[in-house]
Amino acid sequence: MHSQNLHIRNGRLIDPAGGLDQQIDLFVADGRIAAIGQPPAGFSADRQIDASGLIVCPGLVDLSARLGGIESELKAAVAGGVTSLACPPDTKPPLDEAGLVERLVRRSETLGLARVYPIGALTQELAGQKLAEMNGLARAGCIAFSQAKHPIIDTQLLLRAMQYAATFDYAVRLRPQDHFLAREGVAHDGEVASRLGLTGIPVSAETVAIATALHLAGETGVRLHLSRLSSGAGVDLIRTARQSGVLVTCDVSIHHLHLSETDIGYFDSNSRFDPPLRSAADREALRTAASDGLAAICSDHTPLDADGKQLPFAEALPGASGLELLLPLTLLWATQAKLPLIGALARITSDPASILGIAAGSLSIGSAADVCIFDADEAWHVTPEALRSQGKNTPFLGRDVNGRVRMTLVGGRIVFEG
Repeated sequence: MHSQNLHIRNGRLIDPAGGLDQQIDLFVADGRIAAIGQPPAGFSADRQIDASGLIVCPGLVDLSARLGGIESELKAAVAGGVTSLACPPDTKPPLDEAGLVERLVRRSETLGLARVYPIGALTQELAGQKLAEMNGLARAGCIAFSQAKHPIIDTQLLLRAMQYAATFDYAVRLRPQDHFLAREGVAHDGEVASRLGLTGIPVSAETVAIATALHLAGETGVRLHLSRLSSGAGVDLIRTARQSGVLVTCDVSIHHLHLSETDIGYFDSNSRFDPPLRSAADREALRTAASDGLAAICSDHTPLDADGKQLPFAEALPGASGLELLLPLTLLWATQAKLPLIGALARITSDPASILGIAAGSLSIGSAADVCIFDADEAWHVTPEALRSQGKNTPFLGRDVNGRVRMTLVGGRIVFEG
């Protein structure tokens, strides 16, 4: 399917990167944004798209989405308006060899759905023992390096990894959790875990790891991104570090903006996350960090089969399916936080694109026509059947949410129409 000349008319165009929020027409030619407002000279549309009552914004950029079955998950991505996503390295086998990365990139390009940006393994086999061949991985298409959920216990190795990455200006992404403090824990170390008899993960597991990472980043000058914060104390550390000039960015998962430890209810394994859902006060601190732009928002999409969740809470696999809920849950948060739509959409478009260092998340003239057209008010019921992802695991099953994607364009091609 090649790109067409498209005239998207009567929509409310929101482009956070360009500071634009107005009802105005958008013109797409040769896979790129050709003009806003008036058609470019000699333009003739192959198709007119009436976006009356709809919002037209850049395709969403997701900082962390695990793919499992790549075709089903990329279909879920475009159905959720996500046109670019970063894939963590904890695939099977992990992304620690150039050949594996090239295969993933090629497969995703062949499918022609959302754009996939692989994150390479920081260490071989994610084992935290020897550095991976970062140069080769970068040439194969990796845009940053990470351990996903696997720890580097040896802090000297972490320092060497950061020094090496800084030399070549590679970004390092860490999920801050101290291995020993979090060991065997399955829930936030608070009253809910105590009542249910679950082993707790203290907030210090996050803050100790953040402090270590920030010290080493300050020393090496590496571009550091801390993924999926879960605590107010963690947010405070990053805010202070940024004010003192450390090159650090961070994100929170959309689930942590809405849920807290009480959502575990009576051992609901769909509410088992890693990092865990913390206190209501932590959740408020995360919402503030997202509202004021300190943190971007990701889906942390982790599709699991039913067997992975139909286990006792402590044995169930952590994570939730999130690609198709990223937009509606971001809209819900924006409404609750009384945040203008342009600011909320920045957290899932231009902010993550800038963190990843990719040309995405913008509707500027000449940029690739990756576009999401959605109805912000249309309600839908979250059921297993409504989700295209193979992962039906989400604590939002049975809930009604607002925000339905009507059309998704990648490079000017219509890759989803609902």
